[in-house]
Parts: sequence; structure tokens; C-alpha cells
Amino acid sequence: MAPRRVMVAMSGGVDSSVAAALLCEKGFDVTGVTLKLWRSESGCCTAADADDARAVARRLGIRHYVLDYETEFREAVVVPTIEGYIAGETPNPCIECNRMIKFRLLIERANALGCAFLATGHHARISRIACGGHRLLRAVDQAKDQSYVLYMLGQEELASMLFPVGEMTKDRVRAEAARLGLRTAEKFDSQDVCFAPDSMRDFLEREAAGALVPGEIRDAAGAVIGTHDGAALFTVGQRRGVGAPTGRRVYVTEIEAGDGVVKVGERGDLDARSIRASDATWVSGVPPELGAPVEVKARYGAHPVSGRLNEIGDHHFRVDLDAAVWAPAPGQALVCYQGEELLGGGTIRSWSAFAQPGVESAADRVHVGDEPVHRQTPCSRNWRH
Repeated sequence: MAPRRVMVAMSGGVDSSVAAALLCEKGFDVTGVTLKLWRSESGCCTAADADDARAVARRLGIRHYVLDYETEFREAVVVPTIEGYIAGETPNPCIECNRMIKFRLLIERANALGCAFLATGHHARISRIACGGHRLLRAVDQAKDQSYVLYMLGQEELASMLFPVGEMTKDRVRAEAARLGLRTAEKFDSQDVCFAPDSMRDFLEREAAGALVPGEIRDAAGAVIGTHDGAALFTVGQRRGVGAPTGRRVYVTEIEAGDGVVKVGERGDLDARSIRASDATWVSGVPPELGAPVEVKARYGAHPVSGRLNEIGDHHFRVDLDAAVWAPAPGQALVCYQGEELLGGGTIRSWSAFAQPGVESAADRVHVGDEPVHRQTPCSRNWRH
């Protein structure tokens, strides 16, 4: 394997374009690849994006290939996303794309091509420490930090990853692209899900119409106050489009997918002080110590909130918070940091309105498989486990 050979995942955006350019300037033997994941004319991963990536590769004088992973993407990302919404969750398809496609299949392809590294345009940093391990850090540009969607990376992946723009601000990235004459210098960042460029509701109505069953909207007391066209069309914390004629603002507080019931309440009903996550992964390969102080994010653009890891299992953890996190949605990621370092994360499963310091007693928990689960109490919100 050539130590200076690197594969760059080129999305057709400015960040990955500059990542490829910087590696060229550092003397790497660079090969650019663009993923064909979905047939779409808007959002990310379009034919126009592939054209932009190809033009940048031509400008840089590097090889460029388009890799067709449409079948793998549908099986590993799209289908589980649909299933998650049907189950009443709010999946994050970008995280699953990173986990299953970009940092699994692409690393395998890079290795097959004799590349020592896979590089992407993510705004995050990797710190290689003296003992040979690796730390995953927030980006220099906090406003563009993308470490949240990279929490599943472990030591094996980080050893073969490069994030060339993680040390740069977005303005500097664009300035570099302009200096190099790259056509992506002023290209807008895509915020859309590639397979749902209009809206997730439109996508689900098209792709999962058979699973959309009309049901009831109920208030906190259990009274029926409206109807809906399918529980999968809602997400926890949603206000717009709820369709409950209450005369006041109400928010989705709970989705009982099995019964087709969407529950609504006041904004304050969604303040969480304890959050439980499953499918946990830790960057170092081992979890932090029980009781360790952390800052957590329960959604991509959220500000971190401090708390403590007061329960840690083989594949789950619980964080008790110093301040409320609003509307943590089952299916989204709960990601743990200490300062600028990302420790790991998992998938949100349940939350409580009250912090529960210390280790819970067995009387306060039931178990489903190896997952401890709160018993339902009047002061908690516990949904799907």
C-alpha cells in the first residue's frame, strides 16, 4: 500500500474540493471518487454535483471515478429510515450514510485501490497521540463543526482517515477554492437529505404510502382533539402541521406508532433532564468512567449541555443533565463531548423530565434484552425501546 496515496470522497461541494487540492499541494497521490447514491435533481448527490467534482478533479489533474452504491445505499440507509419513521422515530440518515457507506464501503474500496488514507471534506479534526491512538475533535470553525455526525468512528477508522479542512474556517475554505480557481468556490452548502430534497413528509407519502394509517391526535389528558393521516409523518417537537384545533400552540410530545396515536402538549412538556441512548459506540473503544462529566448534543445544530454519565452498559448509556434539553427525539443521536474532544454517542431511546443522579436501583428499571428501560411514571416520557 502506497503511504502517500489517498482517496478523496468528492461530493461536488467546496469543502471536499479544497480537501483534494490541499492534499495535492502536500504531495499526496490523490484519487477522487464521487458516490452515486440516489437519482435526484436537487439536494445533494445529484448529477450536477458529480459534474462539479469531475471538473475540480480535472482542474487539479487527478483521477476521478463515480462509484455506484445506489443499491447498498437504499438497503443500508433509505429502508431503515422509512422503517424508523413508521416505528415513530426520527432517524438521522446522514449518520447512517456515514456509518454504512462512507466509512465502511469507501474505506474498503480505498484499501482495495492501495490507498493508505480516505479523506473527506468534513469539518472535524483528528489528533494522533503519542501512544498511537487517535482522538476525534471538533472543527476549528465551531459554526460548521460536523463532528456530531461522525461519532461512530473508532480507532480503526480514524487511523486511515484525513479531514484536511477541519483546521480551517469556512471563509478560508472558500478563499482557498477561489485562489485555486475551483468552480465550487461559491457553491452553496446542501442542507437537504439527498433522497428527500423537498421534505421528508413528501418522501414518506411517496415511498411508504401503504404504511400511513390515519389515527388520533390526543392531548396530555388522553382526550381526542383531532386526527392525522399517519403517525410516521410526525416527529417529536413538531409544531407546524400538527392539525389540532386547540386555539394555542401545541407540540408533538409522543408518538405511539403501534396504536397510531400522536400526543401533543405544551412546549415545557418536552424539557428533558435525563436521556437514555442505545447502540453506543466510543471513539477510544472503551466507555468513559461512570459519573464522568460530559457535554451532550441531542441534535446536529444544538448547543452542548453539560451533564454526567450516570449509567453505562455494553451498548447503552444514560446522561443526567445540568440543564434541560428540549425535545430529544427517539432515533436521533445523543453525542458526548469533553471540551473539544468527541467521546462517542448512541441513538436516543427515551428521556425523563427529571435528572436521576447516581445509579438507579433495580426497582426503578425493567429490562428488554440487555437494555435497561425506565418504568413509565407521571413525570417521565418514555417511548420506544
